[in-house]
Amino acid sequence: MNKNRVQWLALMGVVGTIFYFLHVILGEINYPGYHPLAQAVSDLTAATAPSREIASACSTVYAFFTVAACTLLCVFYQGRVNKVFRLGIYLFAIMEWTSAVGYTLFPLSGSGYAGTFQDVMHMVVTAFVVLLSIASMILIAVGCFKSKVHKQLGIFTLAVLGIMTLGSIATGVVPLGYFGFAERLSVYSVVMYSAALSLFTFRYPI
Repeated sequence: MNKNRVQWLALMGVVGTIFYFLHVILGEINYPGYHPLAQAVSDLTAATAPSREIASACSTVYAFFTVAACTLLCVFYQGRVNKVFRLGIYLFAIMEWTSAVGYTLFPLSGSGYAGTFQDVMHMVVTAFVVLLSIASMILIAVGCFKSKVHKQLGIFTLAVLGIMTLGSIATGVVPLGYFGFAERLSVYSVVMYSAALSLFTFRYPI
């Protein structure tokens, strides 16, 4: 099956996902006393985190590849599938741009939430990222079911949306000792979904 250049380049989303998990793994290795079940992933790139340098480096590479891939998805799907699906793709790309720029400008000031302006803005960025993620996935799922030929992606999208929503809700109700686990349900689902969209685009028949 022939692939065009954009489809090959869309695989940058998969590369980005690899670097995201590298930022987590290397960050935890270089953060003595870090507790993944209790602490947020953002703690690894906080301003005072001992893992900031290595984790931020990998996170920057992740952001670059993921944003580039999602921007290419917007180009690839011009005139394809349907308008609802395309709107979902556009919102997902905006979410990735918001995440990349917002978290770079406003990392946590330290472990947890200290209430500084930087921390407040970090939470504002998180709110926008969550809302855009939910809206984009709903539209992508609806677009998939409307197309009648992409139902599997629609079902997968709803499953990811359910896990992400569950994780977001759980962060507010679980004991503090499990906050990190709940947050990872939400964060990891979105990261993996971006890779899934890249793979879907690569396999898309043209």
